[in-house]
Amino acid sequence: MRTLPGVDRVLLAVQRLSSDHWPLALVTDEIQQQISALRARLLNKELTRVPDLDALARAVLIRLDQIQSPSLRPVINASGILLHTNLGRAPLAKEAMQQIQQVAAGYSNLEIDLTTGRRGSRHSHVERLLCRLSGAEAAMVVNNNAGAVLLALTALAKGREAIVSRGELVEIGGSFRIPEVMEAGGVQLREVGSSNRTHLQDYRQAINAESALLLKVHTSNYKIIGFTSSVPAADLVPLARETGIPLLEDLGSGLLRPLPGYALPEEPTISEAVASGVDLLTCSGDKLLGGPQAGLIFGRRELIEKLRSHPLARALRIDKLSLAALEATLRLYLTGRESQIPLLAFFAASSQELLERTRELQRQLDLPGLKLEIVDAAAMVGGGAMPEAELPGPALAIQPEALSLDQLAAALRAAEPALVARIHDERLLLNLRSVDPTDDQLIVAIFKSLFRPDPASGTGA
Repeated sequence: MRTLPGVDRVLLAVQRLSSDHWPLALVTDEIQQQISALRARLLNKELTRVPDLDALARAVLIRLDQIQSPSLRPVINASGILLHTNLGRAPLAKEAMQQIQQVAAGYSNLEIDLTTGRRGSRHSHVERLLCRLSGAEAAMVVNNNAGAVLLALTALAKGREAIVSRGELVEIGGSFRIPEVMEAGGVQLREVGSSNRTHLQDYRQAINAESALLLKVHTSNYKIIGFTSSVPAADLVPLARETGIPLLEDLGSGLLRPLPGYALPEEPTISEAVASGVDLLTCSGDKLLGGPQAGLIFGRRELIEKLRSHPLARALRIDKLSLAALEATLRLYLTGRESQIPLLAFFAASSQELLERTRELQRQLDLPGLKLEIVDAAAMVGGGAMPEAELPGPALAIQPEALSLDQLAAALRAAEPALVARIHDERLLLNLRSVDPTDDQLIVAIFKSLFRPDPASGTGA
């Protein structure tokens, strides 16, 4: 323990090894943390001797470099999962990114009416677009769909009951469940039917003086098959009108228009759900809509106004950058340019187009140390959307000779930009359906940086 160096000695070593000008307080704090960690390891007998001064200084410099480098960084998604939740779901269109940059660079008219000079509403920037695209009477936006559901439940049914089918008590990402969201909103859960069969009469019999809401949840992230029955939202509308109890539908994935390309499982669109007559509809902005993270709420004007005026609406409000991206994305739909939305372009890519790109990738990755083969590998939608859907196409299967698959996958993730692939059947698969064509050459550059030919031996690194 007596051999542990003092902070001043390590500081001199750091200054000698690096010409970077770090804040003294930051360097000192990092040195103290390194020395404390060494002390703990010595006491636990994990170390038998203290590293030399230069080794300790280099460890400090590595940590300082890590602090300086962004933790959130770009990733090339070659997993074949289009809406990969861990990778940020839908990538944004160029027009959306340009709008973000313009809004972020300075002040904006986020909540000011430039005509009157008075305070405005941030919802006004997208409400007309949302209503025009959906046919809804009114609309608003919050930070995500879970927030949209929570706001609607709290504003309309707090302290009372919401009636929902047992087969629709879904669990969403991060282990959040509909019953828990309802509990957080102070809403009592009234389950009807069974896990696999629910009928209209079940809802009717459950209605009582405490009933404040009929809740319909679209099971977008799983399917129950076999001996099943459920009540479509359109069939619940007459019951809602008859009883005066609002009908809220959580549509989940937020499909604005039928997807291009392959025959996919039927998925209701936002406009179809609105046309069915539901009183309120919620969905995500960063799933099948192809925009930023957001919770979209459509419905009757008096109910939307009730949600807007609720205190929880401020806690769940969307930020200006997400709002800018959403507005730009919606304008692409409105002007018939939705093909510029990356997610929709991924859906539209043909198997032949993907095969040609994969063959070219195979040709350029014909490097020492790699065994390559083109295989059939269906892509998945992901993000809790269309769980049964498979998008046919090829993938490039890679087997490294000198590395394990886990080592290769780790090396690709450590690249700049990071490259995420999928390991399946003892091979690493690169699926280009979830890759922007302009990133194909980046993939080549990443592999060439890892498998440079060794001039001495004629083999890859």
